[in-house]
Amino acid sequence: MLFTVTRSRRLLRCVPRLLQCRYIQKEPTQTNVGLKKAISAFTSVCGEDGVSTGETVREQHGIDESVHRCRPPDVVVFPRCVEEVSALAKICYRHNLPIIPFGTGTGLEGGVGAVKRGVCFSLRKMNQVLDVHQEDFDVTVEPGVTRKALNSYLRDTGLWFPVDPGADASLCGMASTSASGTNAVHYGTMRENVLNLEVVLADGTVVHTAGKGRRPRKSAAGYNLTNLFVGSEGTLGIITKATLRLYGIPEAVVSAVCSFPSVQAAVDSTVHVLQAGVPIARIEFLDDVMIDACNKFNSLSYPVMPTLFLEFHGTENSLDEQVRTTEEITSANGGADFQWARDEETRARLWKARHDAWYAALALRPGCKAYATDVCVPLSRLPHIIVETKEDLIQNGLTGPIAGHVGDGNFHCIMVLDPDDSDEVQRVHQFTERLARRALALEGTCTGEHGVGLGKRALLREEMGPGAMGVMQSLKDTLDPKNLMNPGKVL
Repeated sequence: MLFTVTRSRRLLRCVPRLLQCRYIQKEPTQTNVGLKKAISAFTSVCGEDGVSTGETVREQHGIDESVHRCRPPDVVVFPRCVEEVSALAKICYRHNLPIIPFGTGTGLEGGVGAVKRGVCFSLRKMNQVLDVHQEDFDVTVEPGVTRKALNSYLRDTGLWFPVDPGADASLCGMASTSASGTNAVHYGTMRENVLNLEVVLADGTVVHTAGKGRRPRKSAAGYNLTNLFVGSEGTLGIITKATLRLYGIPEAVVSAVCSFPSVQAAVDSTVHVLQAGVPIARIEFLDDVMIDACNKFNSLSYPVMPTLFLEFHGTENSLDEQVRTTEEITSANGGADFQWARDEETRARLWKARHDAWYAALALRPGCKAYATDVCVPLSRLPHIIVETKEDLIQNGLTGPIAGHVGDGNFHCIMVLDPDDSDEVQRVHQFTERLARRALALEGTCTGEHGVGLGKRALLREEMGPGAMGVMQSLKDTLDPKNLMNPGKVL
């Protein structure tokens, strides 16, 4: 995910029907009698204040931060513990009601839309940090805990959780979508940082993917069930607890901005820095269009050229060596206008352009709307795909500034469009399809961070092939034989 603040849903509600309605599917609705019986049973589990059929509440829980719009759920429930989640799931299973898990609604691919209606499980009341083991560098959290809330809780321990998708997403939601972000090049994605999960299956069964209470740093015991659920986007079960890796807060942090004569030079520098073994924490790329937008939006004066934003974590002595090596590499690749920052205030100012990329892009076309799409390719293919993507945008008259986590080959196009121009909307949709297929042709993936959700199901089939998709469907059928868990997503 790209952004550091949650975007206003109001900005996205005007996206035209061409994009809004593509994924709404017809399905048999539940009988009023069956639904009323289920709602009565829900109330007996979590009380009157734990069940809502109000239109506003249902609509709030039927959308995320994507352009995809679907029907709201029939009812929203607010469980307070895993026992209530299990009991509610059993009621849904008995009445054949679809289940849609909901964390903070910050997803970007329509993962919380109730395409077959049903019951939204809002997990915000389960918001406890349960166990912190400082000496073991791990923590267990409930699904309502967000990454910022966790790091605030940890602030006096000398530890932190570094996976940062941008928005203040819930940690179990981040596990569900296999989120990552700017720090992934050094600390990894959610896949590398989840040790164990507690999951409620469609029939209410509670399972622990690494064994109840287990939290070893590694294991060779059995199938890797933890990573089966990481990235499953709520289609296999509801994550009700996650045990996560923690890291020591670095003694010192240094940030830098450096411009380059070409995309190739910027990416070559990235590859050479990694090959040199520099343990860089963040390497972010902004193309010339994005830098120009950021300059105008924030009254900055960065050269309007492909630009890298870098950050180093470590001890004071180790940072000196990292900085020196990186300067030598970037200079050899034509890098110039280096700006370094060590104190927190200056670093924050340095990174402001990167953090405000979404709003800067919107400001390029006042009155228009925007949404982001992402792909990921091997590092060596990154210059090729970015150059082709920029040519595609120019040829089709589209506005799509580029920003990305070049340390792992992942980048985003922020598409800015007039929602009332059906021709432009269609051209944007066709462009995003071409972008994804371009990534697949370069041995990459159709999504590095955002997930599949509603929007990339066809692309997932192209990426994985019939054999792998058949295995996925078999797993889905085994764990969710009635297809109640977030139906219509991923597969």
